[in-house]
Amino acid sequence: MDLLVILTVFGVVFLAELPDKTALASLVLGSRYRPLHVFVGTAAAFLVHVVIAIAAGSLLTLLPGRVLHAVVGALFLMGAILLLRGRHGEEEEEDEQLELKGDKPATFRRVAGMSFGVILVAEFGDLTQIVTANLAAKYHDPISVGIGATLGLWAVAGLAIVGGRGLLKVVPLTVVTRVAAAIMGVLAVFSIVEAIRG
Repeated sequence: MDLLVILTVFGVVFLAELPDKTALASLVLGSRYRPLHVFVGTAAAFLVHVVIAIAAGSLLTLLPGRVLHAVVGALFLMGAILLLRGRHGEEEEEDEQLELKGDKPATFRRVAGMSFGVILVAEFGDLTQIVTANLAAKYHDPISVGIGATLGLWAVAGLAIVGGRGLLKVVPLTVVTRVAAAIMGVLAVFSIVEAIRG
């Protein structure tokens, strides 16, 4: 286990997740239901996604060194571009779809289960899952990457559920998006340079 890898992965995943639709989904769910109930379901869904991403990243490490660095660099570059392009219209539609209808009580089981399902579906193939797979391939340390990615996702979910609206008043979403895109761009350049050097 490498503390520097954990902190690096935490920072990259945290910044990438802040402007993401799953953070906004957590914010909406947290504003409607008990925060702890939402967090339990959300945290479980993120853990599943980190395990899947780590497995995918471990498969990437089977590629030859140059090819691996080129693939990782290209995926980081794609992530930076996706972040800068944004998806604000989709996020608003998803916020509307998250509202629960009906007269069933919002029990722990129901809210945690719904939160798990919403995040599990929304996060498949998502940017942070791709970033986590890339980081697992780059660092060859699945435990450290898994811990860093999980903590980063949980931190964003916690912030979104408890105080997301206040955070977005202090730090504009565009600033968070640009910082995350810049970090991914730098990681892409490093990976591509490593691929060229061999």
